Amino acid sequence: MAKKLHIKTYGCQMNVYDSERIAEVLRPLGYAPTDRAEGADMVILNTCHIREKAAEKVYSELGRLRLQKDAMAEHGQRMVLAVTGCVAQAEGEEVLKRAPFVDMVFGPQTYHRLPQMVAEAARAANQVLDTDFPAESKFDALPQERNVDGAAAFLAIQEGCDKFCTYCVVPYTRGAEYSRPAADVLAEARRLVGAGAREITFLGQNVNSYHGEAPSGSGGGAEWSLARLIFEAAEIDGLERIRYTTSYPAEVDDDLIQAHADVDKLMPYLHLPVQAGSNRILQAMNRNHTVDAYRALADKLRAARPDLALSSDFIVGFPGETDRDFRDTLKLVEDVTFIQAYSFKYSARPGTPAANMEFQVDEALKAERLAELQALLNAQTLNFNKACVGRRMPVLLDRTGKKPGQLAGRSPYMQAVVVDASEELLNRTVDVTIISGGPNSLLGTADPKNQKACA
Repeated sequence: MAKKLHIKTYGCQMNVYDSERIAEVLRPLGYAPTDRAEGADMVILNTCHIREKAAEKVYSELGRLRLQKDAMAEHGQRMVLAVTGCVAQAEGEEVLKRAPFVDMVFGPQTYHRLPQMVAEAARAANQVLDTDFPAESKFDALPQERNVDGAAAFLAIQEGCDKFCTYCVVPYTRGAEYSRPAADVLAEARRLVGAGAREITFLGQNVNSYHGEAPSGSGGGAEWSLARLIFEAAEIDGLERIRYTTSYPAEVDDDLIQAHADVDKLMPYLHLPVQAGSNRILQAMNRNHTVDAYRALADKLRAARPDLALSSDFIVGFPGETDRDFRDTLKLVEDVTFIQAYSFKYSARPGTPAANMEFQVDEALKAERLAELQALLNAQTLNFNKACVGRRMPVLLDRTGKKPGQLAGRSPYMQAVVVDASEELLNRTVDVTIISGGPNSLLGTADPKNQKACA
């Protein structure tokens, strides 16, 4: 019988991608995924280290899993308990110290070595710690075959970060920027489409910093940009939609903007983190863009693709943030408008420059500012969703709905859309007329007529 593998994923899309690849690495060892930790032969927590509470949630979860691990041991069964992701990379020895019942701790760059780790952990119940940054690329050692659950898939094309924003741990947990060769990316994209993917999201910590080695004989230089990769991927038969995330505003170039104008398969939705609307705070964050530059970039993108919509990230209460700085952020949100956003209170991460900055903002004031910002952002989301009522748009129906006879999927703008439809339409892109728009989702009816883009 197959051994049961449960992976719990925290944080970003890159972690989701990594969890999928971890399952693929472990499949030849006889592990099959399960949705439940109870009774699993191996449980892996794929962690996030962006905020303090995220890390503490991991330790709380480990405490609960210890009870299950002990209960299985009483019946002669063993649960292999592992921690990976950014908490593992940043706090590997601390994890083993605080949770000595954990069997394996490994970083996001080393999971291709899992077969060896599992063997080491099995010998005399040894603990394994592997948080090196190996010289070889993990992508070269991962299984080529990919499983696709539904019609959408993630594809990592770039990893690591050289930007060193003063609040962020990613350069320390993911390492230096690395771009995969373009030929490898396109080959994996074709395999994903062959396995059933209709939508592919290119992933990277700074995805538009992509500069992958050009395929031999392709011409046009030694490296490809993200824009060139998108143009080439759009030629893959069967691939209907292309997305990419997460972008660094200072590195959105004219070629990438032109791709939004010229590539129909590139969805009219872009996640473009700004973090703050104050130049003084952006400089303290080491963001390498100004507020005016961000506004100008948003205008250029919308000029190239008039139906394009933006989402973003915001941090409130960064050290030294004044009321005027915060009001500048609100003004930016009002002027640019976002259909979706992630917003958080600043959380000091050990080892980052911002953690030692003066003028840390009071937690109560952070909470007050965050509530005001989120109210504005949520109102913009609701307004956009309501503006879609009566429009037709193509929706990729990739999952069943909560109620019988329902399917759910994503609009071009990443909105969740629910329709009454036969399962024959599952994993297909269909035209949908939107009949209702709420704060979190849209309700529509399948419509055979030509779609009219929502704007």
